[in-house]
Amino acid sequence: MTEQVKRMFPWLIMMLMSSVTFVGILSELMPSGVLPLMMDDLNISEVQAGNLVGYYAIASAIFAIPLIAMTMQVNRKYLLLILLSGFAVSNIFAGLVHDYSVVIALRVIGGICAGVMWPMIAAYGMRLTDKQHHGKAIAVIMAGNTLGISIGMPIMTSIGYDYGWRAEFIGLGGFILLIGLISLIALPSTPGEKLTKSSSPFALLKIPAVLIVLLLTLLGVVAHYGVYVYITSLVDEINLAGGIESALFIFGVGSLISVLLAIKFTDKYLRELTIAMFALLIVSMVFILMLGKTFGMAHVAFFMWGLSFGPLVTLLQAAVSRQVSKAKDVATSVQSSVFNLSIMIASSAAGLLLGFYSPMSLVYFAIALAIPGMVISIFSKKALA
Repeated sequence: MTEQVKRMFPWLIMMLMSSVTFVGILSELMPSGVLPLMMDDLNISEVQAGNLVGYYAIASAIFAIPLIAMTMQVNRKYLLLILLSGFAVSNIFAGLVHDYSVVIALRVIGGICAGVMWPMIAAYGMRLTDKQHHGKAIAVIMAGNTLGISIGMPIMTSIGYDYGWRAEFIGLGGFILLIGLISLIALPSTPGEKLTKSSSPFALLKIPAVLIVLLLTLLGVVAHYGVYVYITSLVDEINLAGGIESALFIFGVGSLISVLLAIKFTDKYLRELTIAMFALLIVSMVFILMLGKTFGMAHVAFFMWGLSFGPLVTLLQAAVSRQVSKAKDVATSVQSSVFNLSIMIASSAAGLLLGFYSPMSLVYFAIALAIPGMVISIFSKKALA
């Protein structure tokens, strides 16, 4: 790619990459919307159905770092095409087979592909843009993640209930193949990099600024997802007008607005946006605690929560990528693994809290994690420079 093209910011290419993260998050979360249908069809328990999402996340967390390191020298375009093929195959065949064990194996394959895709696509996008646009590139690419949660999931769940979960899986697989075909034609070919001792995952963990970003990842993800995983229980607890559909819609609107803000301002105001992300989470949770049962106030709280949630992936990946000049894939793979592990921690810890206390305990849990996150962000001028 010429220097002139890199300076112009390749919107169409970045939007194509955003479609990859869109289907990536759908591949991960899609079963959660149709678990009852899958339980009946495959004759499995609720715990077994939950494993369809859990094993996917575990595979992503475990395989991200070693596979990113192993594939560093592979051409970025060809690697992405291989990963898209893996997503497509895992979804299409999951919709065709009737054996639970085979479906789990296919989900693990999808999880492995996700473990490589999330960190590598952000680094791939940064290599196609000038340094001054790296934050914008990550924000546009990761906007697909937010769109997948706020818009894609309701659509796919509706398809699942109207036409069956198998049609939903096969349809997503076909859509991924279409994205793969467009990517084959449109994406620039970019060579891989040689992995050195100085750019290995272990070397990165010796950089104090990287450790700070990983700590912020842990605090931010556990705080957000500890509430989000059980959002239905929280909505029922405060008796929100409009129910879960209203909550998700307002949350989604807030997320989309904050993603647009992240696209515009991440490169110049990374630290300020990170502080604001934690601050908005605290304020939104306090609103729910104090005014959650007051008509309209909970809706404001869910909107502010969405504003906080939207740029979560973008800001943290941009922060860790700034700490290295080469092998950004490895840096983002370490952050991505911590991100996935944090989601698992959030789900388990929040589940334990719900077993003993009311859903409002999750709100206190989020505040308790967000406060140190905000304080660390305020003083982390180097890590968030």
